[in-house]
Amino acid sequence: MKKGINAWCFPQNYSLEECIKKAKIAGYDGIEINMTEFNKSKSVIDDLKLGENYGLTIESSEKEIKEILNISKDVGISIVGISTSLHWVYSLTSEDNAIRQKGIDIVKKMIDTAVLLETDAVLVVPGIVNETVSYKDAYNKSLKALKELRVKAEENKVYIGIENVWNKFLLSPIEMRNFIEEIGSPYVKSYFDVGNVMAFSYPEYWIEILSDYIIRVHVKDFDTSIGNIKGFKNIFQGDVDWIKVMKTLYKVKYDGYITAELSPYSIMPDFLVFDTSRHLDALLNLNSVINK
Repeated sequence: MKKGINAWCFPQNYSLEECIKKAKIAGYDGIEINMTEFNKSKSVIDDLKLGENYGLTIESSEKEIKEILNISKDVGISIVGISTSLHWVYSLTSEDNAIRQKGIDIVKKMIDTAVLLETDAVLVVPGIVNETVSYKDAYNKSLKALKELRVKAEENKVYIGIENVWNKFLLSPIEMRNFIEEIGSPYVKSYFDVGNVMAFSYPEYWIEILSDYIIRVHVKDFDTSIGNIKGFKNIFQGDVDWIKVMKTLYKVKYDGYITAELSPYSIMPDFLVFDTSRHLDALLNLNSVINK
């Protein structure tokens, strides 16, 4: 497995170039970059106090995107993939056709950008169930959108990784696996987030069932005694059984990136990146404990 870090982990005043350089200094193999837009509506990213920067937007030109690639190559670090918070705003299950279409167009832009950045994965929130969007409607709309998007993914050989998030949708690993299989594409898989399932399940069981459908892994911890959005913690500070998690990842032969997605410290925010690098080293070194 390889060590990755999401650009949200860096202070908000960092440029994307600074994030890339700092990630290399801190010992990461790759950095995950986030696509955003100027003047975006408030979303879960703001609630989590993640450090959004504007190095990559839905308006970025091919020249600007290639400049990001050149920086990463000069620094000597890979691009893990592309994430975004925009699907909390432009949901693939929205009742508004224009909003839903913009969500689809954002995925297409992410795929084109992934090709330019020489990476092969984009993270997608598959939709949201709420007071006005029923589970049934969300399922059908999301399925329709992702069946359309699978064509773009296949043409460009870029994986769409569906992330398990707090969207009241796809709430079990069996349902997630069945949903992916119903889409029916080798380029639509799972972007599994360890911390996100802790409020209602156990990550090792999800890993076992999703197995070879997992193309990327996000890591963060979660304090179940808090049980809400404030329960997300740094690695080893919550209730995730990391030995079970890593043992199951080895069992299913996962060999991709484990990418930290955490909020910067409120004081001395730079330190999170270096502390997390050591935490990921410890996770990868658990192999020696697991195999005893």
